[in-house]
Amino acid sequence: MEAMLEDDDGQLMLRYARGDARAFEKLYTRHRAPLYRYLARHTRHAEVANDLFQEVWSKVIASRMRYEPKAKFSTFLYHIAHNCCIDHYRRAKGRPEAPPLDEDWQMAAAAPAGERPDARAEQAQMTARYQVALKALPAEQRDVFLLYEESGLSLEEIGHITGVGMETAKSRLRYAVAKLRGALGETGEVGT
Repeated sequence: MEAMLEDDDGQLMLRYARGDARAFEKLYTRHRAPLYRYLARHTRHAEVANDLFQEVWSKVIASRMRYEPKAKFSTFLYHIAHNCCIDHYRRAKGRPEAPPLDEDWQMAAAAPAGERPDARAEQAQMTARYQVALKALPAEQRDVFLLYEESGLSLEEIGHITGVGMETAKSRLRYAVAKLRGALGETGEVGT
């Protein structure tokens, strides 16, 4: 089913290149939430994540005529996102850091609506510890972890996006998960 979905994504992008705006709408709807979560977790700043989100989709639009479905569309999309993040950090070097995402956004992203207050408070504490632990990871490990968690890409595809071999990507993911588990304690839920 997933291979069919990805083939469909590639076909949608080709249809969009031929002028089918509805094809782009389907791609956007399908990939907007995980892409935004990846960017928001990567940058930890709502304004920066919004800007990068727009930049990524602008680049997808600009490259539609050159697009060739050599790999999954999601690999293509997250490669662009990864490069946009790198470019952002290069441009931002030496600039003051923007304020972190506000607590309302963190709670909304972490807990379903209608939860008991004590459960929401516990979830907020876990989310805060997770964010601190995620920020403490080396950039290479954090990037591989977020790509794996948010994009559904294989380690081979993540290695291609980040410019390393699959085994290096796998090793970085393993170290990231171990460090996050250690920081969150034995009961901490970490993907993978």
